[in-house]
Amino acid sequence: MKLRFIALLFLGVISFTSAQENLSYQKPSAEILALADYERAPSVSMDSKKEYMLLSYRNTYKTLDDLNQEEMRLGGLRINPVTNISSTVTYISNLKIRKIAAKDETQVSGLPQNARLTNISWSPDEKKIAFTNTTNSGVELWIIYVATASAKKITSDNLNANLGSPYSWMNDNQTLLVKVLPKNRPALINEKKDLPKGPTVSVSDGSKSQNRTYQDLLKNKNDEANFDALVTSELYKVTISGASTLFKPADIYAGESFSPDGNYLMLTTIQKPYSYIVPLSRFPQKSVVYDLNGKEIKQVNEVPLTEIMPKGFSSVRKGKRSMSWRADKPATLVYVEALDEGDQAKKVDYRDEVFQWNAPFNSAPTSMMKTQQRFGGISWGNDTFTIAYDSWYDTRNAKTYLLNPSNPNETPKVISDRNSQDIYSDPGNFETKKNEFGRYVIATENGNAYLIGDGHTKEGQFPFIDELNLKTLKTKRLYTSKMKDKKEDLMSIEDYKKGDVLVMIQSKNDYPNYYFRNIKSGKLTPITAFKNPFESIKNVYKEVIKYKRKDGVDLSGTLYLPAGYDRTKKEKLPLLIWAYPAEFKDKNSAGQNDKNPNEFTFPNYGSFVYWVTKGYAVLDDASFPIIGEGTTEPNDTFITQLVDDAEAAINAVDNLGYINRKKVAVGGHSYGAFMTANLLTHSNLFACGIARSGAYNRTLTPFGFQSEQRNYWDVPTIYNGMSPFMNADKMKTPLLLVHGEADNNPGTFTLQTERYFQALKNLGAPTRMVILPKESHGYAAKENIFHLLWEQDQFLEKYLKN
Repeated sequence: MKLRFIALLFLGVISFTSAQENLSYQKPSAEILALADYERAPSVSMDSKKEYMLLSYRNTYKTLDDLNQEEMRLGGLRINPVTNISSTVTYISNLKIRKIAAKDETQVSGLPQNARLTNISWSPDEKKIAFTNTTNSGVELWIIYVATASAKKITSDNLNANLGSPYSWMNDNQTLLVKVLPKNRPALINEKKDLPKGPTVSVSDGSKSQNRTYQDLLKNKNDEANFDALVTSELYKVTISGASTLFKPADIYAGESFSPDGNYLMLTTIQKPYSYIVPLSRFPQKSVVYDLNGKEIKQVNEVPLTEIMPKGFSSVRKGKRSMSWRADKPATLVYVEALDEGDQAKKVDYRDEVFQWNAPFNSAPTSMMKTQQRFGGISWGNDTFTIAYDSWYDTRNAKTYLLNPSNPNETPKVISDRNSQDIYSDPGNFETKKNEFGRYVIATENGNAYLIGDGHTKEGQFPFIDELNLKTLKTKRLYTSKMKDKKEDLMSIEDYKKGDVLVMIQSKNDYPNYYFRNIKSGKLTPITAFKNPFESIKNVYKEVIKYKRKDGVDLSGTLYLPAGYDRTKKEKLPLLIWAYPAEFKDKNSAGQNDKNPNEFTFPNYGSFVYWVTKGYAVLDDASFPIIGEGTTEPNDTFITQLVDDAEAAINAVDNLGYINRKKVAVGGHSYGAFMTANLLTHSNLFACGIARSGAYNRTLTPFGFQSEQRNYWDVPTIYNGMSPFMNADKMKTPLLLVHGEADNNPGTFTLQTERYFQALKNLGAPTRMVILPKESHGYAAKENIFHLLWEQDQFLEKYLKN
């Protein structure tokens, strides 16, 4: 059946006898199509020794036929019930292997025909690579032998990938633990044929909670039965020769984790009862540790159904959480428990306590540390040192600690105490390396650890490597990138003594490529040589401009001007602004610049950069901070700050003399769409706007949205005042509304756009609504993306340029 594209058009915009305009798919103008229809470069994965690289090739876009598959939406999942893998997965179509020291890659031989590959994973010894291939009827497991670049299938297409990757490597490098569809799996219930046996009933016991609006939830007993059928698996041990042995009978295996020494396996299974108001991540769970023969050693955790959660982003559930194996020990579990019952509103000296528990778990767990803020994770070192993190959302404070995991009585030392949004003070991330267990731990040399930082400063971005002395906690700068016409990302340290570092270098016109840099001599050795697929915009002018909001907050944006534009004559151009609001707790962090003019110009449907080829000026990624200092929340003055951000951006480009300020459009996706609708409603700054996949009625997200922790009943005036739907009678500026028909993002239901359009239409606002068939929150199909670009181009030509 031919899929038809439906665009709804308000009668007052142009004279049609109907409010609907029936269109077939369109393509954008030649200038935009030349950029949009390009060939994607492969992604790169390297082994830890940097001897081999795997090159993964995929199509630039999916097709509408890719999206038009059977799909069931259950418990927060989107599943293809025929193939038993996520219906949203993006497949790889080809694989090549290259010795990094060589120049040419080798085509992997023996790959399946019409390959649809995903779930790629190197073996522990990195001599083999496993991947899955999806056939028309299921998922099968394959192996690549790296040295020979040859592939071999080792299972039939009966794997269950509905809960993610269906396999895990075992430490012997010869065996994989594989989820297989049960032989006696029940048939799925077809609700159109199987009548319900009763109503759906949900109850509340009177406990308060703060659950957001989730998509794709279970709705009834039929959904529960289908969920059971689709996510239940049997566990098999499968050798690389294809021999298989049943390891565990059918169950809902949600997590499989081998101990670093490979002697134990922690299996996490989903239990009942299920929920109709939260996704499967909050269903009851049980974690049990087994030996490699499948004998139960110890049940180590049991989590009840978590429908009730305290308010606040720093609140967590009760009980053991974040349970995982300690990377630097053979078989030690580590977990954390809240000391405030998970409720951030309670006043306590310590929020969390971290425990470690040695296999075979005959003795009680021992405390490792307590954190004054919410535990944020651990980077493992060795018996005498490790790095721990905690943070608190309301203050945006983040701390990093050095502690001795073998002596809980030794007070942890604070290495870093900073505002998590202050990018100028970011000390970087600890460099890691593989240990004897094949796990990544903090790399050390002669009592020093190493930090790699992004290097954002007031003067620009200059990535760095610091050496941290673990005794004195003093740092020594080993390297700072001084590139001014290129952007250098420091990926990993390969040889600490020689000073060899893996880097990625790009510029405005140079596609990102990998190099080895010696930080002592400065020598660069190229590894990859991917070409720029966007040569047609290589002469476009690009600059990061800095300006101030009326209250003194520093702002920035990346300005693009058409190729050949004379910046001395200053012809007045129409301006497009693309942005996304961000919340901050202080003006200093809000005013910091993270944009780099030397970042490769990669036009995509997620911005307005394409339109620089059509004679527009474009201000991309313009700063739109929303600040709430002290006890004031950012959203208390959301509209005022939003308009001030927009006015500052327009003034900045206008002061340069490049634009006609009466011809300015604004656009955004998701929360940026919400921003756009509010700007058109509450200001006269814009000639038109484009809002994609947004939420416009905040009463439909009553228990929080974006970074808002308060619920509707806490601050109804803020929810109502921020909702474009509630203020639809004030909106008279032309607006293009776009939404995916199958949006899967919490809160941005397609209904949000449909109801907002209906309000605007009935109130006489010039509005056009486009619903993209089969698309979720991010758009994927080539037909839809090209038509989206056409719609935007037509809209801007009509309401802005002309």
